[in-house]
Amino acid sequence: MSFTEQEVELLSRQLPLWVEASKVRSAYGKTASYIPELAKAPQHALGIHLIDTTGTAVSSGDCSLSFTMQSISKVFTLILALMDNGEEAVFQKVGMEPTGDNFNSMLKLELVRPGIPFNPLINAGAIAISSLIHGKDSAEKSSRILSFFQALAGNDTLTYDMDVYRSESDTANLNRSMAYLLKDNGVLEGQVEEVLDVYFHHCSIQVTCSDLARMALVLANNGTDPVTGVTLIPRRYVQIAKTFMITCGMYNASGEFAIQVGLPAKSGVSGGILTMVPGRLGIGVVGPALNVKGNSIAGVHLLETISRELDWSLF
Repeated sequence: MSFTEQEVELLSRQLPLWVEASKVRSAYGKTASYIPELAKAPQHALGIHLIDTTGTAVSSGDCSLSFTMQSISKVFTLILALMDNGEEAVFQKVGMEPTGDNFNSMLKLELVRPGIPFNPLINAGAIAISSLIHGKDSAEKSSRILSFFQALAGNDTLTYDMDVYRSESDTANLNRSMAYLLKDNGVLEGQVEEVLDVYFHHCSIQVTCSDLARMALVLANNGTDPVTGVTLIPRRYVQIAKTFMITCGMYNASGEFAIQVGLPAKSGVSGGILTMVPGRLGIGVVGPALNVKGNSIAGVHLLETISRELDWSLF
C-alpha cells in the first residue's frame, strides 16, 4: 500500500516544519562519547526518509548525512543467524524477553540462569548472535553480513566506516568482558576476538536515512523487496524481528516508544532509528544527539509527531 494523497499533501507541507521543531530537542542531548569517533557527529543534525511499497519517497532535513548502523544492525544479524541456523538453535543461545536494564549491562548474565542473554538486541545477545553467522572465519562472516545488508538496502556500495570500527574495538572493554563471560557460560561459539571482530564490523556499516528506509521497507513488506520483487527474508523471521523491535528495539525505552509512536523500531547510538508502518512504509531517521536511554532525542520526538498527526500507531 502506498502513501495516500492526503499523506503526501500533509507531509510535503508539514514535514520540514516538524523536522525543525524536533531539531530544537537536540540541544538537550549528547552524542555518544564512549565511542570517541561517534562524538564527532554533528549534534544538531536531523533527517528523515520515508519510502512506500511503490518506491515513492519523501525526505526532509539532513537525510544525506552518513552514519554507522550500530545497534540497528542487530535486527538483521539476528535474521541472518535465523536463516543460517533455524529458530531452535538460535534461541538456545539467546532469550526472547526485555531486560529492563541498559543495553550494555551484563548484570543478568550472572544473576539469572542459565546465563544466556535475555534477547538478541542487547549487546550481549548481539555478540552471541554474531558467533552464529556461518563462515570459515571472521572475514567471511563479515563479508556475508555486508552482502546481506547491501541487498536489503538496494545499495551495493555500502561499506564500513573503518575509523568507527577501530574506535569501537579500541574502547570495547565492557563488550570484551561480556564476550568472555558468554564464552565461560558456554554460550559463545568460536574464539572471542574473532566474534567481536564480526560484531564491531557490522556495527560500523555506514548508511544514510534512505538506506535504512529501504531496509525497513523489506521488513514492512514481510521480507520481500517491493521495488525488485525479490524475497530476501522468510516471512516467519520477519515476524520474529518485528516483535523484538516492539519489545526491545528502543533499549529500555521500548515501552514508552510503543505507547507514544506505536511502530516497530530499532535505534543505534549513532543516532539512527529504523522504523516502519507494516505493509506500507519504511522509515529511516538520523539525529546524533541522544537522550539518557541512548535514543535520538530529536528523532524520537519527530516520529512521535508524525505518528500522531497521521494516525500510524498500530495500537
